[in-house]
Amino acid sequence: MSTPGPPTLHSATPSSWRRRRLDPEHSLGLRLTLAAVGAFLVLVPFALLALLVLGSWAPLHRLDTTVTDALHGYALTHPGWVRLMSVWTDVFAPMPLRVAALVVVIWLVSRGARRLALWVAVTMLAGGLLGPLLKLLVGRERPDLLDPVARAAGFSFPSGHALNATLAAGVLLVVFLPYVRGRAGRWALWAAALLLAVLTGVSRVALGVHFTSDIVGGWLLGTAVVAATVAAFTTWRHRVGLRPVHVAREGVAPETGSRSGQD
Repeated sequence: MSTPGPPTLHSATPSSWRRRRLDPEHSLGLRLTLAAVGAFLVLVPFALLALLVLGSWAPLHRLDTTVTDALHGYALTHPGWVRLMSVWTDVFAPMPLRVAALVVVIWLVSRGARRLALWVAVTMLAGGLLGPLLKLLVGRERPDLLDPVARAAGFSFPSGHALNATLAAGVLLVVFLPYVRGRAGRWALWAAALLLAVLTGVSRVALGVHFTSDIVGGWLLGTAVVAATVAAFTTWRHRVGLRPVHVAREGVAPETGSRSGQD
């Protein structure tokens, strides 16, 4: 009877860092790599935009000024539009959205979905801390209009309203996609999330309290935060042996839609 020989060099040699990152079966493998790359690719345009704002790049300044002046001129002659935008921007301001997120967290905990509740809390908290910090670092002043229709305090870039609305839209999708059935339901939920993020950002420019680039910066930063925290959650799923998910179709915890609790 033959005895097994010594391990070959190939079997003894540990896999390379790059191979582990691209291995679909590794806990920090392909899915996390793709999600991390996605978050990085969103942060790159945000960083470039922040540098252009800091450097007062003339073409960006002209674009911001042109859009602001055009929307401000429209607002001065359409008070109904101003009232609509004011109501929207107040209802979907950062603080009401954080309160709504807290309600979602409590609801998820009551269902036993503690990990998903933690994801919601971390996502909203991370964005809520990054926004004010970056405002201080960039230090951009808000639009200075002769006859403003609204006022806001603090610095301008990135827009806190746009950032928090994007975070809330991400929470809406990730948490509630497991509860919708069929393509029509998913499209409706995606439309609601996009409406929340887009119209909240537009309302800030329409009221003359932000430049367009402030809003785009808020959208980009919020998207990057959601992508990063989703990547962390999907990594946890893999480590505990839960099946892979298609986040855009079923969120990160599809089990919550079919039974109470997941932890």
